[in-house]
Amino acid sequence: MKIICIGDSNTYGYDPRSWSGSRYPENVRWTDRLGDWEVINFGVNGMSVPRDHSFYTDLIIKNDPELVFVMLGSNDLLEGAGAEKTADRMGAFIDAICEAGKPVLLTAPPVMRTGEWVQSTDLIEESRKLGKLYCELADSKGCLFADAGEWGIELTFDGVHFTPEGHSVFAQNMRELLKRFEDMRG
Repeated sequence: MKIICIGDSNTYGYDPRSWSGSRYPENVRWTDRLGDWEVINFGVNGMSVPRDHSFYTDLIIKNDPELVFVMLGSNDLLEGAGAEKTADRMGAFIDAICEAGKPVLLTAPPVMRTGEWVQSTDLIEESRKLGKLYCELADSKGCLFADAGEWGIELTFDGVHFTPEGHSVFAQNMRELLKRFEDMRG
């Protein structure tokens, strides 16, 4: 089975201990630990919710996945957009993806914590709001939904990026979700 993963640095597998944008090794990154699923990883460091959707709809049509995973929004918040504005952007993006005719798994990113990149309690609260807003969005769009904020993902010193253990926990939860998705499909 094939899944396209659209996300930011936590999907890319960014290792925040590097200054050059290096990735964790394959055996650490959650996208490389999903068992029998073929993963096409389109995680990009610094990515926010796209305003131009055509690249991604073309990508989905070209690769013909069984599922499209989307986890974005943290960078939107870091750039000053609130949770509501981020959810609105995500709604337009999900509409474009759904037009490609593939099931979508919208995933709310883990809640940020105080760290080098996150020093405002308001920012943490906005990241907490994404789970509820994305859940409502997924329900209204007929998408699958997961809230990684409920998974206990360990974050690094910056308050945003997954630790190696965080990748492990994320991969475990994703494998369980994908198993349920396969069972639903019969």
